[in-house]
Amino acid sequence: MMITNGAEFGAALRKRRKELGYTQVYLAAFTGFSVSFISDLERGKDTAELGKALYLASELGLDCLLQKRGAV
Repeated sequence: MMITNGAEFGAALRKRRKELGYTQVYLAAFTGFSVSFISDLERGKDTAELGKALYLASELGLDCLLQKRGAV
């Protein structure tokens, strides 16, 4: 899946969280992040911290890959 903005990134995190059966409260307790941070991230809030966002994706079993446009 190609992610081009914060809203798409957040939607992907939300989808994966729900696939795993996790609530935002559970994920907050597990990661130490606040529920409001997770909610903001899932809604694509532009002020979310990149490091935390990448960590949360990793904890949900998602890999983030950057590649040059047009690369195969």
